[in-house]
Amino acid sequence: MSDRQTAVTKQETLAALRKPGELYVVMSAVTKLPFVKCDEETFDDEIFLYYRVEDAKDKAKELLDQRYLTAVAKLEDRQLLAFYTSLYTMGVNCLAVNHGTDTQISIQLQDLVVRKDPSGLPEGKKVIENPALHLTAIYFMQEMRRQEKPQPTGELKDLQEELLAHYSKASFIIAMQEDKQVPVLKLKNGDVYQPVFTDILEFRKFANGKKLRTVVVPAEKIPDILAGDSRGVVVNPLGVNVQLNVARKKKPVKPEGDA
Repeated sequence: MSDRQTAVTKQETLAALRKPGELYVVMSAVTKLPFVKCDEETFDDEIFLYYRVEDAKDKAKELLDQRYLTAVAKLEDRQLLAFYTSLYTMGVNCLAVNHGTDTQISIQLQDLVVRKDPSGLPEGKKVIENPALHLTAIYFMQEMRRQEKPQPTGELKDLQEELLAHYSKASFIIAMQEDKQVPVLKLKNGDVYQPVFTDILEFRKFANGKKLRTVVVPAEKIPDILAGDSRGVVVNPLGVNVQLNVARKKKPVKPEGDA
């Protein structure tokens, strides 16, 4: 334990995180999710939580000085369990509590919220989650939006390659309307993209009262079901909002003449 962590113990922090009274999280204005940072020493993928709003605002300002677009949000007690659990779907494994203060301490997410491994569920009951893809998309968008005019830096190229690698291995939740049509999103420039979701939480943000059902489609099959004039897919449109161009699979041409 570092000198800064001597004033607070792990058990005290776990208890405080369960019933904090007040708790604030530094949010990314880009992804509309908690801001995620990879610790340079431990390589933990962590978010920033604070008991005092002033400390949270100081951290947000520090990140803004580094050109990260951030904000501070208050977490209500009734939100806490759902919030902590949602971090698993984002690939986050660590909570940096009061980072930059005299009482900073790092807490592993699994020590706070124990969760069954969804990959161990039987066939037919498997939970669709893509934490590695989701996490890479978060890092990619946070870095890309730091620039007024995004340039293909080495870091962005590496993140993009990693993102595409995770995408190719993923299965996604697809929204279907009652008429069996797939909803699409049109950008300001007229381009059309089909929304796909890494997990049920992201799908629910999009559904928000709409009568939609879900189907699960692996990435390799998406070209077969790409809707209308879609140029590709948009991953988690109300979250990371990553647009990926996908070539629609061409249907075979039926030869003319007698069969």
